[in-house]
Amino acid sequence: MPQVVIPSLDSLKELVGQEIGGSEWFAITQDRIQRFAEATEDRQWIHLDRERAERESPYRTTIAHGFLTLSLISCLAKQAIEIRTGVRMAVNYGLNRVRFPAPVRVDSRIRARFTLAALKEIPGALEAVFSVSVEGERMDKPCCAAEWIVRYYR
Repeated sequence: MPQVVIPSLDSLKELVGQEIGGSEWFAITQDRIQRFAEATEDRQWIHLDRERAERESPYRTTIAHGFLTLSLISCLAKQAIEIRTGVRMAVNYGLNRVRFPAPVRVDSRIRARFTLAALKEIPGALEAVFSVSVEGERMDKPCCAAEWIVRYYR
């Protein structure tokens, strides 16, 4: 269940510049990392070989792909925010300024916080720009920061 329920699409206009929601904690397991590696053909040892990572990696364990973390933003957004009425469909329109300041270690948890940075009318839709910060449990820096553009069609 979303933590924040927004009554209507037009209600978003009142929230520009505000943090509007945060997701639940989400577990990053070795199995999830393995499945992502298979799906993307990115089988680098820092993601898959725990023994080697313990010996050779500065993180001392396997880490999630940055793109795995990024790909979870839409899932985490569904946990955080629901727009009750006025949306026929939502489309991921793209990203700006994506960064991965810190690694996501295996068997850790992440969550995302969403700030509505901008909103503009386009024909048949509202285009929202969210400033997203994905944070790891007990971490000082975010593990992913991005501007996420979503088009909400009426």
